[in-house]
Amino acid sequence: MIADLHCHTKLSDGSTGLEDLITVARRRRIRCIAITDHDTMAGCIRAARLGERQGIRVIHGVEFSCYDYTRKRKVHVLCYRAEKPDRLEGLCKQIGENRKKAAVEMIKKTMMLYPITPEQVIKAASGSTNIYKQHIMRALMNAGYATSVFCDLYGELFASGGSCAVDIPYPDVFEVIEQIHGAGGIAVMAHPAMYDGYELLEELCEKSLLDGIEVWNPKHTENDVRQFAEIAQTHGLLMTGGSDFHGMYTKEPTPLLACSTPDAQIRRLLEFKAEAR
Repeated sequence: MIADLHCHTKLSDGSTGLEDLITVARRRRIRCIAITDHDTMAGCIRAARLGERQGIRVIHGVEFSCYDYTRKRKVHVLCYRAEKPDRLEGLCKQIGENRKKAAVEMIKKTMMLYPITPEQVIKAASGSTNIYKQHIMRALMNAGYATSVFCDLYGELFASGGSCAVDIPYPDVFEVIEQIHGAGGIAVMAHPAMYDGYELLEELCEKSLLDGIEVWNPKHTENDVRQFAEIAQTHGLLMTGGSDFHGMYTKEPTPLLACSTPDAQIRRLLEFKAEAR
């Protein structure tokens, strides 16, 4: 079974709608995908129905934005197949409200430098459950101040220390994993190399808090893949993979199946709860 277990849509910071994403998956002959929008499960039920019509298995998922307060780094944790997803609604709402507050401040700062309006940003964010930096950049593109989302202007405005950057207070990664497990979900650390998460990964494994590691991701080097696979095997964890698909909202072209999950690991994921819960 060909599977991509890390996909984003317009519901968060992707540029592609649910229906279009599933159509592309069918045309690529992908048999299984996971919709893992940031901090929202708004599209899970609809995605499953759309997938069923196209002959594609859609695994319910969400990618939580967290923070490692010990090492002062961002962390992303993927949650799959939560048995009681309603228990995660409060967490999604908390992160969403914090993101909205930060977005309002970023828009205000951007408007002081460029003559865009909040309405233009809201239009760019149409279909999303929140406002992301990509949407502000899209408004700037529409106004003629940029030709792509991740151009030099993005770095000047929104990179760490950028003139319009605003920190978002994310929940503690340990609390998020606890809530995922409380909802009967499977907790997988997303792209550990992206935020230099090696030390945190080792700590989570030593404390037996993780269920899996995203081993295959376009941001990982061959050495990363080898190390994460070894760690997963040592601790008996699931190994997942996916493209981290965002449509055109990426620095480099990254289509579906840029990375995938092997058949054996898909079977483990689908059977995991029966074995471990």
